[in-house]
Amino acid sequence: MGGGSAVVRVLRDRTAGRCLAGVVVSGFGTSALWLTAGIWVKSLTGSNSLAALTVFAMWAPVLAGPALGALADRMDRKVLLVRGNLVTAFLLVPLVLVDSGRTAWLLFAVLVLHGASGVVLDAAESALVAGTVPASLLADFNGLRMTANEGMKLVAPLAGAGLYVRFGGPAVALLAAVTCALAALVFARLPVRRSPATADSPPAGSRRDELAAGLRRIRASAVLRPLVTAGAATMLLAGVNGAVTFAYVDEVLGRAPAYAGVLYAVQGAGSVAVGLLAGPLLRRLPERLFAAGGIAVFALGVGARTVSPDTVALAASAAIGFGLPCVLVAAMTAVQRETPDAVLGRAAATAGSLMTAPNAVALALGAGLVAVVDVRVLTAAAGVAGVLAAVVLAAGARRRRDATASPRA
Repeated sequence: MGGGSAVVRVLRDRTAGRCLAGVVVSGFGTSALWLTAGIWVKSLTGSNSLAALTVFAMWAPVLAGPALGALADRMDRKVLLVRGNLVTAFLLVPLVLVDSGRTAWLLFAVLVLHGASGVVLDAAESALVAGTVPASLLADFNGLRMTANEGMKLVAPLAGAGLYVRFGGPAVALLAAVTCALAALVFARLPVRRSPATADSPPAGSRRDELAAGLRRIRASAVLRPLVTAGAATMLLAGVNGAVTFAYVDEVLGRAPAYAGVLYAVQGAGSVAVGLLAGPLLRRLPERLFAAGGIAVFALGVGARTVSPDTVALAASAAIGFGLPCVLVAAMTAVQRETPDAVLGRAAATAGSLMTAPNAVALALGAGLVAVVDVRVLTAAAGVAGVLAAVVLAAGARRRRDATASPRA
């Protein structure tokens, strides 16, 4: 099957197509808010560390991923997508009250709740799609989803920054609220009459055992374990990179904070490219090699942030955007393919938590480190660590291939 025909088949699937439409609509507002929140706090408080903590606030709820993901195994997934987006829209409205450093706490509180909603909705969407899209097309769908989501960085950050400069942060918050409400309407039209989650009863056992079902599934799988571990290591380094972004723009490039929007847009372009290529590449390369190659490209991009020319800065952002999604797409596709439907919501959320929790931790630590350590030292160290992670994952893929090819005694 050619890559182009696979993409066409995914887009022709009504459920997959409308899921992608919902991702595009909600992703626009989320991407605009994600960048603008940092600029907003930086302008209100003058602190690079607090600006970095806005990203941490949105990522922090992944620490509760297994518990939040359980909702996707216990509730109708279509209903959850609709109601979750509507609730998120209402949560964003109070941000119109943020007008000084004294009210910045409200922005952080809403961002945490926004992040929690995102964990639940991502798990519900992953589980719903896995039950409706053929397994052979999951990599293509996940690649297109990455393209749709990250592609918003081509326009949303610039639009958000422009809207912020003209009308202020509350206008961006209202934009995000409207896009969430529109996404709810899109998901309400999904051609799914009965959620796959309602077909099976949750596994018997204690509440704690049920929440740990996803972790057990990942830990016991020779396919999932190394991919999720590599994803966790990569996202740890991505957290360091995210935490130093505003300091990098300020101290290395000598630019205004809004220039971060340009870098995020270029990063989004890199993610768009790899999202379109992910499906065809995963049909030709072992998952671990695909992921390892992406980690290496990402690491080189982060390491390049030790120098100041704008051309290098733009190329580095493109490399980061291209390389980072590879391990995430490979891991989540494997989770959807290898996991039974009854625990898929928890497995998807657990994998997401294991891979993104290090990002949240690194964002918090990086927000403190950037105040005392030169940003060039942090990006150089992260780049070297990323190359080592890629080598370890690729070596593991080679050992697995050799062991499979060798005849048993």
